[in-house]
Amino acid sequence: MPFIDTHAHLDQQEFDPDRQAVIDRARESGVETIVCVGVTADSSQAVVALARTHVEVFAAVGIHPNSAAEAQPGDWDRVLALLDRSRVVALGETGLDRHWDFTPIELQSDYFDRHLRAAQQHDRPVVIHCREAEADLMPMLREAAARGPLRGVLHAFSGDAAMAAECVALGLHVSLAGNVTYTNKKFQTLRSAAATIPAERLLIETDSPYLIPHPLRGRQERNEPARVVLTAQRLAELRGQDLAVLAAQTTANARELFRLG
Repeated sequence: MPFIDTHAHLDQQEFDPDRQAVIDRARESGVETIVCVGVTADSSQAVVALARTHVEVFAAVGIHPNSAAEAQPGDWDRVLALLDRSRVVALGETGLDRHWDFTPIELQSDYFDRHLRAAQQHDRPVVIHCREAEADLMPMLREAAARGPLRGVLHAFSGDAAMAAECVALGLHVSLAGNVTYTNKKFQTLRSAAATIPAERLLIETDSPYLIPHPLRGRQERNEPARVVLTAQRLAELRGQDLAVLAAQTTANARELFRLG
């Protein structure tokens, strides 16, 4: 069964000791493709370099909302210049975050708007982060969709069924990560929402090195792309699907959204 991990941060220092082994384990687990996602201009350059040297890897380039306050003059232009590089398939990670207080929400919104407009101008999907900021994020998505076609993905989705449905209606995909496998009551709303997402708009990811899935949570600190299979297994259970069917569908969805061929 082929899987695609649509969101990982393999450029980060957590993978410095064994990055090639991590990629090898992913391939051995059936993960044929990994989309590595930049969060600053420097990390965007790093994921582009990874994509150039690893056949399994494609890159997304952007400035994360929690990193926007640290962006230097010229960083946004550096990100845009990377869009023309080979194996760069998306713009982001971008979005809004009210959980952390690293960047004023006004500056986050400015960078999010830049990503949305650039993605539409260049006909690239946008990779969207949202943490405790749904009330700020949804109006911006509605505005973007009113301007023209909106392609992209709500990554590591943590909202409810109503939010997922509106994002799909606006043209977006919805990606589930390891948090959908968590068994505590706090995540029941997410588990319920996961069962409602239309099959043709569903994606899976690890958000490596974060959001390690159950049952490894608490026993292993670092997530990695091979673990996307655990998320897929739980998601198939929640949706009442055969794992092979879900794997084939999410893989086809990722190939289409990111134009992987």
